[in-house]
Amino acid sequence: MGGSAQIGVSGLAVMGRNLARNFARQGYTVAVHNRTESRTKALVEEFGAEGEFIAAHTPQDLVTALERPRRVMIMVKAGAPTDAVIEEFAPLLEPGDMIIDGGNAHFLDTRRREKALREQGVHFVGAGVSGGEEGALNGPSIMPGGSAESYESLGPMLEKISAKAGDGSPCVTHIGTDGAGHFVKMVHNGIEYADMQLIGEAYQLLRDIGGRSPAEIAEIFRSWNTGRLDSYLIEITAEVLAHTDAATGAPFVDVVLDQAEQKGTGRWTVQIALDLGVPVSGIAEAVFARSLSGHADLRSAAEGLAGPRPTPLPKAEADAFAAKVEQALYASKIVSYTQGFHEMAAGAAEYDWHLDLGAISSIWRAGCIIRAAFLDRIRAAYDAKPDLPLLLADPGFAREIAAAQGDWRDVVATASLQGVPIPGFSAALAYYDALRSPRLPAALTQAQRDFFGAHTYRRTDREGSFHTLWSADRTETDA
Repeated sequence: MGGSAQIGVSGLAVMGRNLARNFARQGYTVAVHNRTESRTKALVEEFGAEGEFIAAHTPQDLVTALERPRRVMIMVKAGAPTDAVIEEFAPLLEPGDMIIDGGNAHFLDTRRREKALREQGVHFVGAGVSGGEEGALNGPSIMPGGSAESYESLGPMLEKISAKAGDGSPCVTHIGTDGAGHFVKMVHNGIEYADMQLIGEAYQLLRDIGGRSPAEIAEIFRSWNTGRLDSYLIEITAEVLAHTDAATGAPFVDVVLDQAEQKGTGRWTVQIALDLGVPVSGIAEAVFARSLSGHADLRSAAEGLAGPRPTPLPKAEADAFAAKVEQALYASKIVSYTQGFHEMAAGAAEYDWHLDLGAISSIWRAGCIIRAAFLDRIRAAYDAKPDLPLLLADPGFAREIAAAQGDWRDVVATASLQGVPIPGFSAALAYYDALRSPRLPAALTQAQRDFFGAHTYRRTDREGSFHTLWSADRTETDA
């Protein structure tokens, strides 16, 4: 005989608390538990009027309060703390019950946990949740993995609490088996890193070369937000740049230390891309840019090195330059998404998932940090051609890249000549040019590898692998 709660939430820091409140607001009875009992009591006392909560003092109390099949959502720190909580709850559950991990777990950990719990008959759902604390409360984008059976039971609840896109569709879909949900959330965060880096570079270009103040740049971003760059990140960038520091009266952005931190999901995206052999140079440059920003000692030592200092353009030229930066930002953004979607396709092939890339872009249209009007275009591209090998190859995006060509190159060249670092824009353009090049210097690289390590090579004119006897008479042999 089960209890009356449809779902339990264990771990009541900001994200867990807000998800619990979201479930309650949607009419579900929610059992809540936290290792520190005062948090459980505080939630019920402060937000009890929002819906039906059952305070659980122990894991056993939470499990007892749940109806069958039991749904236990854990919202704790990734890594060892997640394993510890799973070990507390798993012995208390029965076949058919489920544990949902809504944290930012590494997808390989999720695969391991799912396999172990499956042997016990318990479903494990690794669910990526994007949107921050506001999204958790008012509607996040949710990326659940796990079995199809678990989604039948859990999916309707997630659909109810999720963000809704402009057409009313819920921003949640069953991503795939075992760790697929956390893998897609990881790539989402990697794209987020790239998006933020590109926006930061656009800001620096407009300031150092365009000669604009933060408040003026805020207005430029607001204008961009009414067009094809319409997105949450562009919107909040304008808000940040328009903000004045109360203590000093200076632009807020000027009193923030220029050392960006990271929690690790962007780094994971790059590490896994390396394992999969997928070039995600734009995402990698965003991760490295954050890393470089934190090396204050290196930056201090390099301040006196030779190189140009940017000279602001005259106003008339600055206006034209701003339009070019918009083109470069949009083109580079297409490249970042191309790389992220390539990694998802490669992950699907490697881990035997069926990832619907069109559906994934669809659930990112609201609730999540990278939500943007642009995602409708990506969904349409994959709906039109589900096996699209490269997002850049979509006819619509290809036309826009063609139109952006001159301005994109001009911005990268101008930044180089003026000494303004734009690793994201530069890497995106280099990736694009490498893809479209009929021949790459990789031919020379492979020949070098054969010279010093007998690693062999393939030829353009016949099948097979070959090795040249470099230290002997340089005849060619079949490998």
